[in-house]
Amino acid sequence: MNIKLDELPVAAKVVQAENGEALPKAVVSERPAIQTTSLNAFYGSFQALADISISIDANSVTALIGPSGCGKSTFLRTLNRMNDLVPNFRVEGRVAIEGEDIYAPGVDLVLFRKRVGMVFQRPNPFPMSVFDNVAYGPRIHRMASGAALAERVERSLRAAALWDEVKDRLKGPALRLSGGQQQRLCIARVLAVQPEVLLMDEPCSALDPISTANIEDLIIELKKDYSIVIVTHNMQQAARISDKAGFFLSGQLIEFSRTSDIFENPRDKRTEDYITGRFG
Repeated sequence: MNIKLDELPVAAKVVQAENGEALPKAVVSERPAIQTTSLNAFYGSFQALADISISIDANSVTALIGPSGCGKSTFLRTLNRMNDLVPNFRVEGRVAIEGEDIYAPGVDLVLFRKRVGMVFQRPNPFPMSVFDNVAYGPRIHRMASGAALAERVERSLRAAALWDEVKDRLKGPALRLSGGQQQRLCIARVLAVQPEVLLMDEPCSALDPISTANIEDLIIELKKDYSIVIVTHNMQQAARISDKAGFFLSGQLIEFSRTSDIFENPRDKRTEDYITGRFG
């Protein structure tokens, strides 16, 4: 995959290129990209998350694993406040992104969700053209127009490794793309608004093996400039692409460590039982 780092639309530290132009480059944060402290989450009287404290590195891929209903998707959605839309949902504790408490009073949710992009289990392109899908966010946020918007769309599609496949179909319906192409289009749509964090909820579960491999390669490339958190049921996928992994069970974070340690030398018997297929 041939993606140039300086083509990626990122909100990052600016350095000088050899020709003197300013180019965005990856920055290794001196503090965690995401940090939760004593996080509890409730749907009414049901407690979905219990005392989750975790520190997620910048410019890395963090995989969340565990059986269905263990709380990993609920946790993911607390990171962009998507659960706010669920009646009777509430959180306790602290969730900070780049040091800022995202549940503090007065947080502008529109601007906040621009910083934290979300890719869902099934591709969900808008019923419009390929170009308009990617241009939608920048238009809404008044980030670009005219030639600058066209350049941003191309840059985002290149970053999502899709440009060469759709450059002659930009005015065509996005819904005519293949499933794998649609998912990469959704990633391009997220990248177009220059987020800091990418959240992915089972992004490959509805895709064929070839499309899955393309998405995995893309995730590995994108971590150079983004902090990525992915929920997956696929143990092999977590082992292939993540730097650290967290094992959730019954709303608790049982273990969080380097992925190699989780899979090769888990500290908790429950982690070992799940990894080896004894349950889940």
